[in-house]
Amino acid sequence: MILLSDPRVSDTPVADCGEPLADIATCPAIALDPRERDEAGAYGRVRTGVLERLSSASERLPAGVGLLVIEGHRSPAEQARRFALYEDRLRASGITDPAELRRRTSAFVSPVEVAPHCAGAAVDLTLVDRDGVELDMGGAVNGHRTGDERWCPFDAPGLSPSARDNRNLLAGCLREEGFVNYPSEWWHWSYGDRYWALMTGAPAAVYGPIQVLSAGSCDH
Repeated sequence: MILLSDPRVSDTPVADCGEPLADIATCPAIALDPRERDEAGAYGRVRTGVLERLSSASERLPAGVGLLVIEGHRSPAEQARRFALYEDRLRASGITDPAELRRRTSAFVSPVEVAPHCAGAAVDLTLVDRDGVELDMGGAVNGHRTGDERWCPFDAPGLSPSARDNRNLLAGCLREEGFVNYPSEWWHWSYGDRYWALMTGAPAAVYGPIQVLSAGSCDH
């Protein structure tokens, strides 16, 4: 598995297309979990092209099943905070070699300079039924935060048949729209970032880091 700390990811060029961030809440076909949104709603935003593909992906799901986005765009400062937090947790477990620490941390939190979330290119999401109840995915979104790393990989061994079917259902609708999965996190999918470009063979990423300055304005 290629991790986000791999030099091949950071060596991938970026030719940002200039698309702005769009509020996921403007798309009625997609549910947005409010639990991790900041006051400006930045966690509920993605690039306009990503939102269009998410909308199309939702239409590929069977009746009564929908997408629930937990998180979209993330600021570089928040990304750096999360990276340091998980790195500290691994260091406390006895991992002290700097290279290994960075590699292990990047399995669940991307280095800020290549983070798909900071480019507005990634979403953490799951499936819900018509009542908004999350389907059985074999493990929680962001399960690494609670020590449930075993169930985080998309192809984690030991999943129940229903969890495997639901993960495949999620993957099917997203891959049809060009998204790629980060294999250590079943819930993380992205389009247009450096990792996506590397995995698909695209000549360059079309989305680079983007910072929300104020309501309605962005800086690449």
